[in-house]
Amino acid sequence: MTGRSDHRDDLLHRHRAVLPGWLALYYDRPLELTHGEGRHVWDADGRRYLDFFGGILTTMTAHALPEVTKAVSEQAGRILHTSTLYLNRPMVELAERIAALSGIPDARVFFTTSGTEANDAALLLATAYRGSHQVLALRNSYHGRSFSTVGITGNRAWSPTTLSPLQTLYVHGGVRTRGPYAGLDDAAFVRACVADLEDLLGQTGGRVAALIAEPVQGVGGFTAPPDGLLAAFREVLDRHGILWISDEVQTGWGRTGDHFWGWQAHAGNGPPDVLTFAKGIGNGMSVGGVVARAEVMNCLDANSISTFGGSPVTMAAAHANLTHLLEHDLQGNARRVGGLLLERVRAACAGLSVVREVRGRGLMIGIELVRPGTDEPSPEAASLVLEAAREGGLLLGKGGSHLGSVLRVAPPLSLTVAEAEEGAAVLEEALHAAQTELEGSGNP
Repeated sequence: MTGRSDHRDDLLHRHRAVLPGWLALYYDRPLELTHGEGRHVWDADGRRYLDFFGGILTTMTAHALPEVTKAVSEQAGRILHTSTLYLNRPMVELAERIAALSGIPDARVFFTTSGTEANDAALLLATAYRGSHQVLALRNSYHGRSFSTVGITGNRAWSPTTLSPLQTLYVHGGVRTRGPYAGLDDAAFVRACVADLEDLLGQTGGRVAALIAEPVQGVGGFTAPPDGLLAAFREVLDRHGILWISDEVQTGWGRTGDHFWGWQAHAGNGPPDVLTFAKGIGNGMSVGGVVARAEVMNCLDANSISTFGGSPVTMAAAHANLTHLLEHDLQGNARRVGGLLLERVRAACAGLSVVREVRGRGLMIGIELVRPGTDEPSPEAASLVLEAAREGGLLLGKGGSHLGSVLRVAPPLSLTVAEAEEGAAVLEEALHAAQTELEGSGNP
């Protein structure tokens, strides 16, 4: 074991010597994951973990899914790369499926390599279409790490610069249980957020390009508004001709259980004008994209291509992954097993003063942690739980607006009931251990 530990320490030293200092690593002793299968991964020491984070919600169906690995291997044996300058059958076939699934009429699909790039492209489309650089975003939001998407990210922990090519205006609505409207019931909350939006637009003259919103805020800690809020926003936006961009990078493909897309919980008068996706569709391959009605997608009056977006290999992987997801009703499994897991987590957290709130839907669950006996967000508590869960053989994520005070639970959508029970038991022990340590350290 000492030799393996020395090997890991050497890799960590090399990592720090050549990679950016701001490239975060989980755990006091960072893990090197070497392989995976199903809902499990193994580290370089040979230890197995139940994966409740899936590479940041990216391993959507399962690790080493045979259909995906076969599709990648077969396509790689034919041709790896062509670019969008040539006809690409796998890209066309996947675009046809996604356009039909999107709910957007007369849809066009543009493929990218990441969610950041997808949101960047959506912003380009919206600002060009509307002739405006003003963008509405929700407080506590996260939309990517590029210069433009950092400029619309309403989460200070993920905004390294205040400079931006956009004028961003932030509205209420992303966080239900904190802020000035937290004490209102759902209907009053929606009315207050809509009034805030209308007041803001009154000050801009309505010349805003788009509202971009995550139906469930991912990096923000799996927070969500009451169902219907974005539909109520849409009524206001339509009066001004403002586009609605639904950022489905984390909520798409059935993860929320009740719906295939997060926007469907806010359906109201129809789908968004623009939808962005990434992460889970590639099951680990670099696939992202934008769906928009043709009028919006075709508004650019200059040349544009994508060198790596729509790669034959990544398209083959996504096509196989989507087929598996639909044929095995993994959205239904997310609803059923996710509902059980949410109940089990809520029961595990009952009576713990380190837990402020358990929230979520489907297999997208957030646990907000605070200093015991207070309402003060506690990144320390989240780190303690992450470490204890890892020792128990469970990998979790974290997020939230306060430098990581929310545990994020998002396993592959094929999670079994037995695995949900196993993970919840480890999580319960880790939460109790963290509370005990915080109280014992005089951090009440």
